Amino acid sequence: MEMPKIFESEYRFCEILWENEPVSSTELVRLCREKLEWKKSTTYTVIKRLSQRGVLKSENAIVTSLLSKEDVQSEESAEIVERSFSGSLPDFIAAFTRKRKLSGQEIEEIQRIINTYK
Repeated sequence: MEMPKIFESEYRFCEILWENEPVSSTELVRLCREKLEWKKSTTYTVIKRLSQRGVLKSENAIVTSLLSKEDVQSEESAEIVERSFSGSLPDFIAAFTRKRKLSGQEIEEIQRIINTYK
């Protein structure tokens, strides 16, 4: 099954959901008003849209995600590497580190990840 596309504003909504799930739709409206400055109708529209696309479910006014944050991030990053770097992860990393110096801790973490795949 192909992962549904999640757009920027929807992703910000999902971050709130992931931090608070399971959460009542009423509480989600309050959180989105507070953090995203959304109206009640906007939040309910996004809940409906993401529910139809299989990103979340809303049953008995309780909203839960069907996709993990990690899965969404993996899909999005793979799409960026494919689209912008012809699928080359080394080219992506080289471009990323040209403008941003990695900390020692980040280098160690990346090395740890690489070592798990060796």
